[in-house]
Amino acid sequence: MPMIETNGTQIHVELSGRDDAPPLVLSNSLGTDLHMWDDQAGELTKHFRLIRFDRRGHGKSAVPKGPYNMEMLSRDVLGILDALKIKKTNWCGLSMGGMEGMWLGANAPDRFEKMALSNCTDYYADKTPWNDRIKVVRDKGLAAIVSGNMERWFTKGFRDAHPEVIKRFTDAFLSTKLDGYIACGEAVRDMDHRTLIPKIKPPVMFIAGRQDPATTLAIAESMHQRLPGSKLTALDAAHISNAEQPKAYTDALLGFLRS
Repeated sequence: MPMIETNGTQIHVELSGRDDAPPLVLSNSLGTDLHMWDDQAGELTKHFRLIRFDRRGHGKSAVPKGPYNMEMLSRDVLGILDALKIKKTNWCGLSMGGMEGMWLGANAPDRFEKMALSNCTDYYADKTPWNDRIKVVRDKGLAAIVSGNMERWFTKGFRDAHPEVIKRFTDAFLSTKLDGYIACGEAVRDMDHRTLIPKIKPPVMFIAGRQDPATTLAIAESMHQRLPGSKLTALDAAHISNAEQPKAYTDALLGFLRS
């Protein structure tokens, strides 16, 4: 089922793993597609029915006219689950995918078993960096910011040692539809999930990168403290921690979901 009609748009979805395995949805960061989870997919499909999708405006999904917001993007997910007749699933979302997870965990808790919220924040007090980034992208295209993006996403040591990974993420970033990136970027900029954090009902593990300049470990610690019973895992990585520390990330995720 490569395309699913949901919430007024077409979303590209890929399924893998046994049909009778417990489901797990993976949700991507801004400017990536479902292949950002390739390092995890092989191991995860041994235990779960994996559901990966391209968020609206990304990958092979449609690019409906903006503006978008986090509720809209999260309802896209609920539409996917309904189309697949999945009543309840596990969730792992990184960056923007974690932000969607916050909304879903607070507003549709009965649809989720456990949730990993990775490299994310619940609010941006200073909108200026987002406004500046969106203006540059609108005026000059995604190529104008791709280098700075890779510097935020990965530590220098990792970039130097793994140029093939940087190329993979650079290519995915540059292939993102401009209108989709801008509309999703505005949704991230305008998000305010501060009041949602203590309302999230499913068990949660926050994952943070110790060297993440975008969504810092301190932010993850703050969210962890405001959600009683949640867990916190810190990895030696920058923002895209699942690609920088693939084995540690996969091990932490499986340890949480299967406990």
